[in-house]
Amino acid sequence: MYAIVNTGGKQYKIHEGDILRIERISGDVGAAVDFNQVLMVSDGENLVIGKPIVENAGVKAHIVDQGKAKKILVFKYKRRKGYRKKQGHRQLYTAVKIDKISM
Repeated sequence: MYAIVNTGGKQYKIHEGDILRIERISGDVGAAVDFNQVLMVSDGENLVIGKPIVENAGVKAHIVDQGKAKKILVFKYKRRKGYRKKQGHRQLYTAVKIDKISM
């Protein structure tokens, strides 16, 4: 069984038992999280596609980790002009473990 959910402006394909890194959501480690914006659910035989979301479908998960991703470097450069700009960024994330997909 798998589902496609929308969270943090992105769409994720999830299975039960997956650990998923999503955009930062508030909550402590071990707290329960519900995803209500389920766009599609499949149990292997039946496929239910929402318009835009599937009614009475939900995904239950719990928070495993709150953290920061690896640093990425943003380097801007214009040749022959002496312009160089270096900037770093670390994206905040929440790791969640999918417990149950319900229809």
